[in-house]
Amino acid sequence: MVTEKRVNSTNDTCETFCFDENKVNRMQPKINKVEGVEQIFKALADATRLKIAYALTLEKELCVCDVAHIIGCTKATASHHLRLLRNMGLAKYRKEGKLVFYSLEDEHIHQLVTIAIVHAKEGVGSGE
Repeated sequence: MVTEKRVNSTNDTCETFCFDENKVNRMQPKINKVEGVEQIFKALADATRLKIAYALTLEKELCVCDVAHIIGCTKATASHHLRLLRNMGLAKYRKEGKLVFYSLEDEHIHQLVTIAIVHAKEGVGSGE
């Protein structure tokens, strides 16, 4: 059953308020599967962390010093952002003597970053 109600709107919204009860009932139980996912996007929404994640898609593993030089920041800043990525479950690290090497946590993160880069290069359309 479709419920309908008249509302004032702009061109980018429906001119009437209606919804498909069957779709809504089918989707509502599933929609909470997104819980926790926002943290991934929140972590990658920072330009510095996104640059680091992108660098780690291009090179499987980088030490903190490499990351600092690649993105043009101090070792302390690179360490801070890498630690945050690690704490968010997006990156992992290993120590080798006095060096610390970082890599992306898994292929899923690699794919997310790569797809976002490809999408951005294609350009954002008007949505029409």
